[in-house]
Amino acid sequence: MKFSESLKKNKDFHRVYDEGKSYANRILVMYALNNGREMNRLGISVSKKVGNSVVRHRLTRLIRESYRLNEESFCCGLDIVVIARVNGKSAGYHEVESALMHLAGLHKIVK
Repeated sequence: MKFSESLKKNKDFHRVYDEGKSYANRILVMYALNNGREMNRLGISVSKKVGNSVVRHRLTRLIRESYRLNEESFCCGLDIVVIARVNGKSAGYHEVESALMHLAGLHKIVK
C-alpha cells in the first residue's frame, strides 16, 4: 500500500466506529471517517465467526490486495475500516473487490 498506512490501535478503530459513517453489502461492512492527514489508514477486521485462522487470513489478504490495486482511485485523508461478514468466507477475489468498490462508491470516497 503505497499511499496508505494500517490502522492498528484499538482506540483508532473505536473512533471510526463511533464517529464514522457505515455502509454494508452482502460480503463487507465499511466505515469511513476523515482523519485530517494526507494519507489514508486502512483497518481490516475479520471475526472468529467467519472461520478458522486460515479462512480469516485469506479474507484479510483479499481485502488488502483489493484496496492496494484500487488505491489510486480512493480520496485521501480517510480512516477506513473494513469488516468481513460470514458470507465473505466463500467469496473470491473479484467478488471481494467488487464489494469493496461498491461500498467506496456509496461512501463517495472514490475519485
